Parts: sequence; structure tokens; C-alpha cells
Amino acid sequence: MVAAQLFELHIYTPTIGYQSFSQAKTNIIDYIIGYYSQVRLHQHNNGFAPNVAEKTYWAEYKTVAKIT
Repeated sequence: MVAAQLFELHIYTPTIGYQSFSQAKTNIIDYIIGYYSQVRLHQHNNGFAPNVAEKTYWAEYKTVAKIT
């Protein structure tokens, strides 16, 4: 089971704990990159995942002045 699925099921740590700091770090990064930013919907972003909200922001972004 991937880290994102573990977090989705609210199983934040393996029952026996992590075998190393490196394993914990890897699982947390996998969760943030794989689920939290790409899949999980956020109320603050009008119900969009952070990556979708950021993509929308930059698509609608208007510059104030053109630098020449």
C-alpha cells in the first residue's frame, strides 16, 4: 500500500512504526507529492487540489506591467 493510501485511511504510521527516519521521510514526501498536492481537494482552493488551483491561477494571472 502506498503512503498516500495509508494517510487516506488515517493510518499515519505503520503499526510497528517506521524502521528508519529515511523510511518515514520517504513516506511523508510521497504523501505530500502524490496525494495531498495532486488529489486531495482543499476548501481554501474552492474545492480544487493545490496543483489544479496553482495551474488555474497562473493561467488567469495578469501582469501589471511589461518589463522591457
